[in-house]
Amino acid sequence: MIRLTLAAALLAATATPALAQTTEEKLDQLEARITRLEDMNAVERLQKAYGYFVDESQWTRLSELFSEDATLEIGGKGLFLGRARVLEYMQTAFGPDGVKDNVLAQHMQFQPIVDISPDGRTAWVRSRAFVMSNAGWGLPLYENEYEKGEDGIWRISRLSGPFTMYTNWEGWGKNALNNTWPDKFDPPPDLPPSTVYLTYPAYYIVPFHYPNPVTGRPFRPDTGQVGAYHRPPGTPEQAEALQVGRLADGTQPIAEPPRD
Repeated sequence: MIRLTLAAALLAATATPALAQTTEEKLDQLEARITRLEDMNAVERLQKAYGYFVDESQWTRLSELFSEDATLEIGGKGLFLGRARVLEYMQTAFGPDGVKDNVLAQHMQFQPIVDISPDGRTAWVRSRAFVMSNAGWGLPLYENEYEKGEDGIWRISRLSGPFTMYTNWEGWGKNALNNTWPDKFDPPPDLPPSTVYLTYPAYYIVPFHYPNPVTGRPFRPDTGQVGAYHRPPGTPEQAEALQVGRLADGTQPIAEPPRD
């Protein structure tokens, strides 16, 4: 009898919070969950829209996806500051708006992981892209940040897309190329690259904006040399790579702006 009474008391204690919750409180929680899901969907659609505008060289429409003070960093080119500079970069580097004959540019995006901040004003996406163009093809990996404006619309506040592989049409297995030099083409960036790294056959693990979803622990990539496998150990090329291909320490929170 005592055991039954104790069990009943424990059951009542654990059930009380749910029973005490009013209908209004339940509706508020449901509304918050719906808003969060809608925000996640809106951010993912925003990032995918970016890729489709790249496909068709719609640079003006693409720039309108960014906040006024956004930053853009593609490959190792360096940082461009502000929406106007995003547009200038696209139109100078890739020509005026509009599809052009004999030009291929396909920007396919996969594996998005979307997170929304507790206050619902900031979001992050980690996703992979497969880019095909006349110049060749490559694999950028995005770690982007987004902000929700006072008008309730999400915009890109930071686009960061380091490449893991870049090659011409000979293929990555035969002719992998570097895609990290800031003087590759005009216009020059406002700031130097936030991270100096090398593409395949070297490696660079882009820091994650989210912790391990099971353990809750952040993932910090090793602090080895990115250029260690650019050429065989002991060669002059490998020694030079060690001077320019250093991996960021991985403790910089990806949700924060690049530090000075």
